[in-house]
Amino acid sequence: MARYFDIHPVDPQPRLIQQVVQIIRDGGLIAYPTDSCYALGAAVGNQAALERIRQIRRLDDKHNFTLVCSNFAQMGQLVNIGNDAFRDIKAVTPGSYTFVLPATKEVPRRLLQPKKKTVGVRIPDHRVTHAILEELGEPLLSSTLLLPGQDEPLVQGWEIKEELDNQVDAVIDAGECGTEPTTVIDYSSGYPEIARYGMGSTERFE
Repeated sequence: MARYFDIHPVDPQPRLIQQVVQIIRDGGLIAYPTDSCYALGAAVGNQAALERIRQIRRLDDKHNFTLVCSNFAQMGQLVNIGNDAFRDIKAVTPGSYTFVLPATKEVPRRLLQPKKKTVGVRIPDHRVTHAILEELGEPLLSSTLLLPGQDEPLVQGWEIKEELDNQVDAVIDAGECGTEPTTVIDYSSGYPEIARYGMGSTERFE
């Protein structure tokens, strides 16, 4: 059974955040809220959790995962960001965007888009997510919690607990959560291309 954490959305309880992070460090898979919608998260090097995410969402091996970062310094270790891209990304983060960029050697090869050698990164605007990232001290491997056959992600913690009780190790409830996934901006060609329309405004990238 998954552990259920009721965490304050504005002032996350440090003790509970520490317990969540320990689950991640011990190889666990969590369902957590973001500024867009719920996501599944695990340690970047956790191959078993990555396979569990694939099973839960019925994803093939071509699915692109996202690395969720706490700040630009962390993001800069994972991807190469040109000056133009840096200005654009800086202007809209933290926020409900995922950016596809050329990966550095810090990123495990299994997480890369095979042909382009890119990876998705994001800095969310959500206090609970940031508290987890700060305590963890490293990025979080992540994927939108969109279940097979569903058009919209689950948005209630208790719903997720009921649905995935035996498939994840922890569910975090921090109140209301967004209902749309992130907007995805692909910089793999050197200029912004909108790969998915979502929560974040695309005005700057059109």
